[in-house]
Amino acid sequence: MGETSVLTTCPRDCYDSCGIRVVLQDGEIDRVTGDADHPANRGSLCGKCTLAYNGVWRDPAARLTRPLKRTGPKGEGDFEEISWDEALDIVAGRLNALIEAGRATDILTGHYTGTCSIIANQFPMRFFNHIGATEIDPDSICNLSGHVGLGYVLGESAKGFDPRTAKDSRCLIVWGANPSASGPHVDKHWLAEFPGTLIVIDPIRTPTAERADIHLRPFPGTDAALAFGMMHALKEAGCLEPTFIEAHTVGFDDLEPLIDDWTPARAGAATGVAEADIRAAAKAYGAGPSMLWLGQALCRAPTGGNAFRTAALLPALTGNIGKPGTGVNFLNGKGPTRGMDMGYLGRADLRKNEAAPLSHMDLRSHLESAPRDKALLLWNINVAASNPDQRKLLDALRSEKLFTVVVDLFMTDSARYADIVLPAASFLEFDDIVGSYFHLSLGPQTKAVSPVGEALPNQEIFRRLAAAMNLEEPALFEADGPILNRMLEPFGLSFDELKARGTIFPETEPVVLWENLDFPTPSGKIELASAAAEADGHPRLPQPDPLARPTADRLRLLTPASEWHMNSSYDNEPRIRDRTDPATITLHPDDAAARGLKEGDTAQVANENAALILTVQVSDMTPPGVGWAPKGRWPGAAPEGLNVNALNPGLRSDMGNSTALHGVEVTVTAA
Repeated sequence: MGETSVLTTCPRDCYDSCGIRVVLQDGEIDRVTGDADHPANRGSLCGKCTLAYNGVWRDPAARLTRPLKRTGPKGEGDFEEISWDEALDIVAGRLNALIEAGRATDILTGHYTGTCSIIANQFPMRFFNHIGATEIDPDSICNLSGHVGLGYVLGESAKGFDPRTAKDSRCLIVWGANPSASGPHVDKHWLAEFPGTLIVIDPIRTPTAERADIHLRPFPGTDAALAFGMMHALKEAGCLEPTFIEAHTVGFDDLEPLIDDWTPARAGAATGVAEADIRAAAKAYGAGPSMLWLGQALCRAPTGGNAFRTAALLPALTGNIGKPGTGVNFLNGKGPTRGMDMGYLGRADLRKNEAAPLSHMDLRSHLESAPRDKALLLWNINVAASNPDQRKLLDALRSEKLFTVVVDLFMTDSARYADIVLPAASFLEFDDIVGSYFHLSLGPQTKAVSPVGEALPNQEIFRRLAAAMNLEEPALFEADGPILNRMLEPFGLSFDELKARGTIFPETEPVVLWENLDFPTPSGKIELASAAAEADGHPRLPQPDPLARPTADRLRLLTPASEWHMNSSYDNEPRIRDRTDPATITLHPDDAAARGLKEGDTAQVANENAALILTVQVSDMTPPGVGWAPKGRWPGAAPEGLNVNALNPGLRSDMGNSTALHGVEVTVTAA
């Protein structure tokens, strides 16, 4: 057949949603490379995707290819291959027994962003909604506090700005995002071409921050104080918009005294940021039109929800929303920004009970509580690597009473604790749709080759499980083709047409989100003061109070993304492991010297929860009082059998019962 190629879209948990060209030789994949015509990545793939998609992702020896049944102790990785019929019969029997006993809520489903293509990511929830299982809230492991906090202000947290309107902007603040690692092509192209002043707010001097015109480095947990200092400076400079405030916000009269109290000098003392830099950033933003990008890290502090509420006041007070070149962006959801009926995929209407979601912060304790004979079904997630209180969680997963099923491409740490492991197809092996959560684009995920061995797409696995359980709800068996075409109906496209065209922008011209200034809050306006927040037990106004600093012998531990990991997705690629071994912690020179440590030393990083041995790197990219140890490693690959999440006891943010992992404190001593 010679050489042919297929256009597809990367479905990873990344701002980019890159276009991919899969080159086939005689029907087999020869190489996976970037699509030169794609607007986001313009022909290149990031290093981690290049290595993984041309390595372990296509290696049958590394992939799960047949269903497996455990034969030894949990966690030891002893399994035997079985047929799909036997595997599904075992799972169906255990789940039906719980349902018949009136214990459907003791069936737990854990899932997240192992793939972000829409059917594989959402369709399995039809099954769990129909049987009445308990969902472990996906965002509670990541960014739920940000969604809650921003929702109090704007009424919607997944409607930001169209990046294409940056051409009309004079200033951009990137606050708590590190696109150099988590959106490398946004960083390489969009940010590099931004026409105005770039302000980065991040304690770490990331590659993105190094390119900024202004880099503010607040100590972690002091972001709200910084925002109030900026608001004070904006007011002093005459940059507030009283007409906009009067017409489109509520609560300014209550907020103003707090703004007056928090001078840039006071904010500087609380945050460690120079007063002059606070004023310079405020002046650049206040000149407008200006854009504000709120990243995931901002909401992962114990006061993360409050930080989001506070930062979102900047566009509200300056009128930097609803006009070209303005806006505040956390995530661009496919429903709020592109009009897709995302609810149709998961079908929450199928649920017959009111099982409250479970936070990932409570997963370990919930597994340990009676009755112990629960069922845990994990797909698109590796909780053994990503969850807090890791040592105790692994102990809970070892329980012989717990029945665990893992759907995955690889034998992850979580899969090693499973009773049944089901092999999932990769994004190269089935059709789907990918919608970026930054760009307002849609792209095809196009099947390039057949799945390896007997692997199946997530949605097909749960269709077959529904059949094995003798479920009759038609929605559980709807085929991919009709769903894909239904999701594209608003755009006048079939899926075949999308495959032929590649990535599209449903709106060919840049979109001004919030142009009508109609906000789905109780008041219909931007709520600077929120009665809804107060009813939920939070302050009516965002608060400037900084989080207390660690004591002298402890450091605040930050565990953001690295350039080589995508959460934990790529740590089993040998060439990535070569680049990231050994696990490291980066210390400021002053902190290293105070502990008698130098570059290359091994250190014990410890707290009440665990102790890890990490290799020391010394750099002023990390501020004093902070240790930086990137996430993404599989715990089973470490000598202790643990990764940095073992140091997190399950700290909770102020909103959403969500993670506050950037509040973790540790001691660092010579090993």
